[in-house]
Amino acid sequence: MLNIFDESNSLSRRKLLGIGSLGLGGLSLASVLGAKLGAASSEGKRNPLTGKSVIFLFQQGGPSQFETFDPKPDAPEGIRTLTDVIPTSIPGIHFGSSMEQLSKLAHKLVTVRSFRTNNSGHNIRPVVGPESLNANIGVHFARVAGAARPGTGIPTNAILYPATVNPGVPGPSARGDLTATGPHPSSFAPFVPGGKGNLQEDMKLSLPRERFLNGRKSLLTKLDQLKRQVDDDVNLRVTDDLHAQAYEVLLGGGVSKALDLSQEDSRVVAAYDTSHFHGGKRWNKVSRGRSGYYNAQAVSIGKLLLMARRLCEAGCGFVTIHAGYAGVWDMHADGNNLNMRDGMEAVGGSFDHAVAAFIRDLEARGMQDEIMLVCCGEMGRTPRINKNGGRDHWSRLSPLLLHGGGIGEGKTIGESDKHGGEPASSPYDSSHLVSSILRTVLDPGILRLDPSIPEEINRLISASPIDGLGLG
Repeated sequence: MLNIFDESNSLSRRKLLGIGSLGLGGLSLASVLGAKLGAASSEGKRNPLTGKSVIFLFQQGGPSQFETFDPKPDAPEGIRTLTDVIPTSIPGIHFGSSMEQLSKLAHKLVTVRSFRTNNSGHNIRPVVGPESLNANIGVHFARVAGAARPGTGIPTNAILYPATVNPGVPGPSARGDLTATGPHPSSFAPFVPGGKGNLQEDMKLSLPRERFLNGRKSLLTKLDQLKRQVDDDVNLRVTDDLHAQAYEVLLGGGVSKALDLSQEDSRVVAAYDTSHFHGGKRWNKVSRGRSGYYNAQAVSIGKLLLMARRLCEAGCGFVTIHAGYAGVWDMHADGNNLNMRDGMEAVGGSFDHAVAAFIRDLEARGMQDEIMLVCCGEMGRTPRINKNGGRDHWSRLSPLLLHGGGIGEGKTIGESDKHGGEPASSPYDSSHLVSSILRTVLDPGILRLDPSIPEEINRLISASPIDGLGLG
């Protein structure tokens, strides 16, 4: 939590460097200042930013292709889809019955039926993995765009966990470091609001109300004093432009507004609400249920998508939502995890409702070409149903859902074999997805002409994107 001291107390170098993130993690004052300085050094060059944003809704645990977007009702017993299968708004295309609302919006969606992660372990691929050079995909964007937007302090890369919007739920939990920066400096790490769920407390300033409203000039004086005291090894060139940015971050500014859902239209908040999917004690027969993980997703996923949309509107270019929550899509039917039928009831309904609400919201606002939504997990599920009615880890086929960002709509890309275990057409993997994401937010042609762009970023974006998205 940030503390601004009285006139009698000095604002030390140590304190300034410590308070920069307002307790939100990842976005320091040094990052904001550095972002501005980096942007200034590229003046006169063509802007490689497309102006679009990406939200990556990460379904940790490994969602099943059979019970979501590639059902196989005619496969042999022991393989075929366990839930019902329903028609979509695209003739001849069916989804699993848990995707009831999304089936009605299929003409707005892109599903990829020949996508595979080549990964069968619980980790955080493809958000962070070898295909992204072991950095959060958004870090590559932030390395080009800067850690924060000049003038507003809005972070360009952020991560949202269930505890961000519901402090009472357990977590956050992820198999791996979603804030990893790979080959880039740690100053480009994602912004993580409310790391322990105390979002509103983290945003508060320990400053009397009178001085909160009238103390900006005093704070400027303190920053000027600090500038003269900074050690030679600290690269903080504070200019008049940077003072304004410091205010925006230190005194709340656009970041706090974007994260404050009370400022959203109450009807929109209600449309995103998934709290009615809370299952009470229904899932307590397995340990993940007793730990509250299924209910944590149910009460948070809609708010997370709404908050992500607000961050993108404010200027954030990449938002990771960790919605799989300790592997709730991991449906082995054992002591830890639900079977496929119960699991899809516990997790599928809230996912379906939240993503459908997000799509309708974007369409109503005319923002469908400005934000691309990516939904996938770290793997898919086995064709063969295990003896308890679950599906196990599978690396060779995974469900992938996309919407918006100018990639078109009503597309089903690729196809799987008759048993739903292998691509039956050209396969796509995480390298294709990473390239597609980066091409949505960055112009590869302009990047190649800029010698200041790290070679790693050009290499990632130059990989082949997913065919049919118009990103080639």
